[in-house]
Amino acid sequence: MIRPSTQAKVLLVLCSAFLQPLTGSAQPEPSAGEILQTARITQMSQEAKLNGYLRLNKERIPFTLELAGGVIRYRFEDPAQEIQLRLDETEPVLRESTPPGSPLKEVNESDRLRGTAITYEDLALQFLYWPRPKLIGDDNIRTRSTWVIEVQAPRTKSQYGVARLWIDKASGALMRIEGFDKNGQIAKRFEVISGQKIGEQWMLKTMRVEEFELGTSRVASRTYLEIRE
Repeated sequence: MIRPSTQAKVLLVLCSAFLQPLTGSAQPEPSAGEILQTARITQMSQEAKLNGYLRLNKERIPFTLELAGGVIRYRFEDPAQEIQLRLDETEPVLRESTPPGSPLKEVNESDRLRGTAITYEDLALQFLYWPRPKLIGDDNIRTRSTWVIEVQAPRTKSQYGVARLWIDKASGALMRIEGFDKNGQIAKRFEVISGQKIGEQWMLKTMRVEEFELGTSRVASRTYLEIRE
C-alpha cells in the first residue's frame, strides 16, 4: 500500500477529495484499490476551516467549510443549512440540518445542491467507495501525472453507470472525475482548474463542474467552486 504524503485541505463539493496537496514524492505503482484507499484515508485525516462560493452564471452562493475528526461540514445561508459528510473506510454518510442545530436527516442523493449541477450523491464522493476499481492507464492533467481509475456504480439508484477518476500519482489528489450515464454517455465532469498556496500548503482554488446535455457531448451548464481563506 502506498503511504499518503503530507496533505492539504480543499473542497468539492465535492470537495474534500480535492482538498489534497498538489505536491509530493513519487511512489511505486499501487493497485487501483490501494489508490482509492489512500484517497479515502487522506480525506479522513484533514482539519481545516475555509470559505468559498459556488458560482453559476452570475450568481454566487457563499459557504463555509470545516473539516475535523473525519467529518466535513458545509454551511450555507439564505436559507440556513448545514450539510454533514461523515467519512470512514467503508461508506460515507451524508446528512443535513435545516436550519443548523435541528436534528440531522437523510438527504435525497439525486437532489441538486443549491440549484447547481452538483448533486448530493456527488457531494458524498460515492465514487471513491465503489467496489472492484480498475486501473486503466495514466494521463497528464495540467502538468500533473495521474492514474486513471474506472469504477462501476454498485447501486441502481445512482445517476451514473460508470465513473473515471484521475488521481495525482504524487499526492493522491483527485484532479478530474467524469461520470457516465447508464448508456455510456458522459453526464458530468469535475476538474481542478487552479491551485493556491495558503500558508505552507497547496490547495484547490478553482474547480469546474460541467453538466452535459443528455446523450450528447455538449455542455449544458457550468458550475465553478472557488476556495479562499
